[in-house]
Amino acid sequence: MSASPPEPSRRALLGAGAAAAAGLALAPGMRLIELAQARSAGEPASGLVRWGMLIDANRCAAGCTACVDACSQENGLDSAIDLRQRPQWIRKIELKEDRSGREVSLPMMCQHCAEPPCVDVCPTGASFKRADGIVLVDRHSCIGCRYCIMACPYKARSFVHEPLTHQKADVPRGKGCVEGCTLCVHRIDRDKKPACVQACAETEQGAMLFGDMNDPSSEISQRLRGAASVALRADLQLDPGVRYLGV
Repeated sequence: MSASPPEPSRRALLGAGAAAAAGLALAPGMRLIELAQARSAGEPASGLVRWGMLIDANRCAAGCTACVDACSQENGLDSAIDLRQRPQWIRKIELKEDRSGREVSLPMMCQHCAEPPCVDVCPTGASFKRADGIVLVDRHSCIGCRYCIMACPYKARSFVHEPLTHQKADVPRGKGCVEGCTLCVHRIDRDKKPACVQACAETEQGAMLFGDMNDPSSEISQRLRGAASVALRADLQLDPGVRYLGV
């Protein structure tokens, strides 16, 4: 049974509380509001850019977990001693076509939609989309209602139930908050690729391509124009920033 949405007065109260909490830092030297607004060295995130990813399932090896492992290490997710409690911001899934029996393996993560349902249902504005298309969660404002988890058709978000230790300053997390793939926004703002993309390239599989989907000269834009990519759950018209080949 799903929880009933909060009353309007409750929403107003929560919103006010979230705004007051927005100035509090969760990790040394790190504020998520600054992260949301800054691209690098004071340069604001630009709506002229839309960061995205193209994943070639034909090149993704079924037994390879390089992207998953890199994400866990980069974001401090591997600190959980119990593997059953370890979150996965990116996970490998297997798909099988009923008629032909063809099987493909591919990574699944937050799709960073242009029309994100997680943002639509959030009562406090904790789930938000940055100007350059990256969908994030502000832990200062998150009240743990988990509406966004229910709204996400990709099952790309998780809830932090236990206290956290050994956190990384660039990736603030918090008990009682929802979290998910950030496209390694802290790396992007330093002109680096997401950790999963870097790790995939090092395996020489080359299944993951990252770049600016709004730049017609970028490699990802050229590949998208020259190949028939698909958006998962295209019927929902969410315009995800992650596209797939060979699916």
